[in-house]
Amino acid sequence: MTHPQGTIAQILTPFENDGRIARDLWISHAKWVLGQGAHFLSPFGTTGEALSLSLQERMQALEWLIEAGIAPSRLMPGTGVTALPETVELSAHAVGLGCAGVMVLPSFFYTAVGDNGQARYYSELIQRVANPAMKVILYHIPQNSGVPVSPASTARLNEAFPDTVVAYKDSAGDWNNTAAVIAAAPRVAVFPSSEAQLTKGLASGAAGCISATVNLNAAAIRALYDHAMAGDDVAEADAAVKAFRKIIQDAGLIPAMKAVLAVRSDDSRWLNLRAPHENATFESGETLLAALGSSADHIGPS
Repeated sequence: MTHPQGTIAQILTPFENDGRIARDLWISHAKWVLGQGAHFLSPFGTTGEALSLSLQERMQALEWLIEAGIAPSRLMPGTGVTALPETVELSAHAVGLGCAGVMVLPSFFYTAVGDNGQARYYSELIQRVANPAMKVILYHIPQNSGVPVSPASTARLNEAFPDTVVAYKDSAGDWNNTAAVIAAAPRVAVFPSSEAQLTKGLASGAAGCISATVNLNAAAIRALYDHAMAGDDVAEADAAVKAFRKIIQDAGLIPAMKAVLAVRSDDSRWLNLRAPHENATFESGETLLAALGSSADHIGPS
């Protein structure tokens, strides 16, 4: 894979009641989302509570997916943390397993370093991993990270590492930034904030979507992508996908999706979130399913 394309799920991380990753739910959910039509999975994104997980947990859980028969070529794990040596460790591990790409946050906390500091961070990451198979997805989510990955930085990094820096995930929700990245770095596969901007993005040269709600609505989002790419009339499908997304987003993406899965699977482990999040509730899941109506009929035990 030179450049990723399609619909990608930032998959949820399920937890046992004692806080450990629930291996059986993790694997079954990942397989279900792929079976519903997602092109790729991106474990350990914001939706997966990545920054509440240890490095060892992330590496082990990634190995669990591959041991369970999921092809590493369909996995694009998040590997970005503040300390460069740890980002190198996570990235090298994923690349060594054969993963299709690594999604890397900028180095956060030191928010004043600017584009030059971030360019140094990404450049040293690529140089230290030193594996030509590595494909980097730059991860822009400034409302959480506190620092942007600017259009200029994207173009600069792609020019310096054209075979490595190949994609950009824009989670800011600002179409103007998405459009600016597409214009500044035309050789980079750009993914707008969610499926709510999927059709607009595809029409403007974007590559698809990397989205939380692919966890629950992968089949409809994949169908929308396929029909939009074929040039079909997708107005009705687009509206339905946006409506589904809004209901979940307005309720809080991570606890909302876990609550829905807890109700439909009758497995209370889905209600568990890692601190600092609060746990989800069955009651919220029932309310959300009532709001989603028939658009959620496909959601069942993984």
